[in-house]
Amino acid sequence: MARETILSKTPEAKEDDPTLRPSRMSEMVGQRDVIARLQIAIDAARQRDEVLGHVLFDGPPGLGKTTFATCIPAELGVHVDFLSGPSLKAPKDLVPSLTNLRAKQVLFIDEIHRIPKAVEEYMYTAMEDFRIDMILGEGINARTHNFKLRPFTLIGATTRAGMLTGPLRDRFQIRERLDFYSLEELAQIVTRNANKLKIEIAQEAAIEIAARSRSTPRVANNRLRWVRDFAQSRAAGKITLDVARDALSMAEIDGLGLDRQDRKYLDTLIRVCMGGPTGIETLAATMNSVTDTLADEVEPFLLRSELILRTPRGRVATPKAFAHLDFDPPQTNEGATLFD
Repeated sequence: MARETILSKTPEAKEDDPTLRPSRMSEMVGQRDVIARLQIAIDAARQRDEVLGHVLFDGPPGLGKTTFATCIPAELGVHVDFLSGPSLKAPKDLVPSLTNLRAKQVLFIDEIHRIPKAVEEYMYTAMEDFRIDMILGEGINARTHNFKLRPFTLIGATTRAGMLTGPLRDRFQIRERLDFYSLEELAQIVTRNANKLKIEIAQEAAIEIAARSRSTPRVANNRLRWVRDFAQSRAAGKITLDVARDALSMAEIDGLGLDRQDRKYLDTLIRVCMGGPTGIETLAATMNSVTDTLADEVEPFLLRSELILRTPRGRVATPKAFAHLDFDPPQTNEGATLFD
């Protein structure tokens, strides 16, 4: 493939963007079906001069839930307030944000599945009737005051939609699940963000970085920042295919996007545990790690890459995992492999 160096001269490349996050949906890459449906809902709300319905985004980390939460208010021409689910311990933590909302404003709650039940129930009337009930006073002098809220749009983001209760989930008129990105989409993101970082990048280098980024834009941006640093320190500030490969090899990221911890997991499962089935507690103890780290950080990508299986008896390495680490599949007593 002929080498092609890409250096954008577009206005957005004039200033370094430390977040590398698009500001409008027209600038976003990937998730085209989601964008199309949201654009219809936004256009209809603007034509009717009404508030946009509440929106729930579901999907693994790093796929653009927060990006959508910043782009939607930009499309509507309204402000957005950001909250985090774990920070809302009681209804009183939510009241200031709700009462200070402007008309048609957007309120974004990240990790919304982690809000306590008392806060969740307090949100029901706020979402449905734009009203909250406040208790003033104490004891026999206490009285309930109905406080009307300005119509607003709640955008919730969650990595675990199954942990949301049915009543809360049903109050979102728009629900979208974000999918992983294709290699072409990630390469386009890498190229665009290299332009924002003011670094020259070859097209095949962008593809190489994208191929090792786990189909996730956040991972691609992190990989790109490391390769940018490597190129500026060791390669005169230009990212070629060889520079990208050298930088990613130094970071111990292989061709599938596995890092050192991922390969240690597979090595333990295959070399020590003969490919499994093995319980995660055994793997964690052998690796001197904890089960939560393996279950939440390591296994999701290995499962998606078809390198391991979760079975009732424990974790099992697949033939693809044996081949990736250059191990021979285990033999049965008859001499055939377990995968024959």
